[in-house]
Amino acid sequence: MKIKFLWVVCLLLVAFVAMAQQVYNVCQYGAVGNGKADDATAIQKAIDLCSAEGGGQVLLPANHTFLAGPIQLKSNVNLHIEANATLLANPDESIYHLSAFGANEGEGMMWLYANDAENISITGVGIISGNGVAFMGAELEDSYELKPVTTFDPRPHVLTLTGVRNLIVRDVTIRDGAYWTLHLVGCDGAVIDGINLLNNLKIRNGDGIDVDHSRNVRIANCHITSGDDCICLKNRRETEKYGSCHDIVVTNCVMTSRSCAIKIGSENMDSIYNVLFDNCIIKASNRGLGIQNRDEGTVTDVVFSNILLDCRLWSDVWWGKAEPIYVTSYPRANGNHKDANWRFPKGQVEGRCGQVERIFFHNIIATSENGCFIGGDTSDKVRDIHLSNVTLYLNDSPLYKNGVYDKRPCRGEGFIVDKVYGLYVEEADDVRVDNFRVVNKTQHFGGDLFEQHKP
Repeated sequence: MKIKFLWVVCLLLVAFVAMAQQVYNVCQYGAVGNGKADDATAIQKAIDLCSAEGGGQVLLPANHTFLAGPIQLKSNVNLHIEANATLLANPDESIYHLSAFGANEGEGMMWLYANDAENISITGVGIISGNGVAFMGAELEDSYELKPVTTFDPRPHVLTLTGVRNLIVRDVTIRDGAYWTLHLVGCDGAVIDGINLLNNLKIRNGDGIDVDHSRNVRIANCHITSGDDCICLKNRRETEKYGSCHDIVVTNCVMTSRSCAIKIGSENMDSIYNVLFDNCIIKASNRGLGIQNRDEGTVTDVVFSNILLDCRLWSDVWWGKAEPIYVTSYPRANGNHKDANWRFPKGQVEGRCGQVERIFFHNIIATSENGCFIGGDTSDKVRDIHLSNVTLYLNDSPLYKNGVYDKRPCRGEGFIVDKVYGLYVEEADDVRVDNFRVVNKTQHFGGDLFEQHKP
C-alpha cells in the first residue's frame, strides 16, 4: 500500500513540475535595467528562447527600468512585469521603422508588437511607458504640437497585436503613449482586464484601446484616460484581410477623453456588429458615446446601457461639441491629405457611407453642455435607433453661445449651428424615444425637447 501511495505522489509531483511555468529573467540574458542602456536585444533574446522552448514567463523584475527599442512578442509567452518595474520606450526616433499600418507609414511605427501568434499574455502590476512627451513638439494650452511629418511618422504605438489568437492583458499600467496605445488587429479571443491605461490628455492621436477587425473581445474593469478616444472599434482599410469586427463586450470601465470616450468608427470599411457597452462611467470627456461611420462599412446591433457620463467642450483641437450621444453616417471628406490614399477604396478620392441600424441606448444619465445628435446623409443610412430611460442635465457652455453639432470628418459643411436641444435629428428613420428627460440649466436651450431637421 505504501509503495502504491508513493507512486501516486511521484506521479503528481512530475505532473506539477511539468505544469510549472519556466521563467526567463531578462537580467540573465544581458538586460541592465538602469533606464539608460537599451535592453531590447536582451529582452528579445529571452522572448525568442522562451517561445522556442515551448513557452513560459519572460520576467521583468522589480526595481528596474528597462529602456528599450522595438520588441516582438511571440507565441506562448507571458511577459510579466513585476511591481516597481518599468518597460520604457527609447526616445530615439531613428530606431522606429516598422510601420503600425503596413505600407502606410504616415501614422506611426511599432514598439511592442506581435504578428500571427497565439497564447500571448502581458501581466503584472508594473508599468509599460510609451514615453509620449519625448516624441512631441512644444506644449500648448490644450495640447502638444505634433512634429511636422509627411508620409513617414516615427511616433511609436505602444502595443500593436496583429492576428493574435488567445490574448490576455491583465493588471498592468500602460501609460504615456505617443500614438495609439493598445491596438488589436485581427485578434480572436482577447481579454483585457483590470488595466490602468493612463495617457497624457494633451497628446493628440493618443487612443486608448483600438479594436480593429477583431472578434470575441472582452474589456473589463479598466481605468482609461486618453487625449483621443478611450475605446474605439473600427475596420481599417490597410488590414481588410482580417474581416469584420464583432462580438465585443466592454464592462465596468471608467474613462476620460478629450475626444470621444467610447467610439465606433470613423474608419469602417467592413462591418461592426454584436457589441455591448455596459456599466461604465465617463468623466470630463469632449464627447460621450459615439458612432461615427464614414466609410462603406455597416454598424448594427449595438447596446449602450447603464452608463453615467459627463461631457464638456474642451477646445477646437478635438473633434466633437460635447454631444453625450452621437449616432451618424456621412460620407468621408474628399481625399486631400497625406493619408488620403488609405482612407478610400484603391484609386478613389471620395467614398460612401454604410448603414447604421439597431442601436440601443438604455439607462443613460448624462451631464453636458450640448444635446444628443443623430444624423446621416440620407434618412435610410441611420435607422432603428432606440433611446430609453435617458436623462440629460444641460449646463451652460463658456465656449459657445449656440448649439453646434459636429459632423466631421464629412463631405461638405462639417457643422450644424442651431439652438441646443435634448436631441437633434438630421436625416434618420425610426428614431424611438421612451422616457427621455432633459433638466435645463442653460440659457441656450431650444425650448423643445427634440428637433428633427429635414424629416
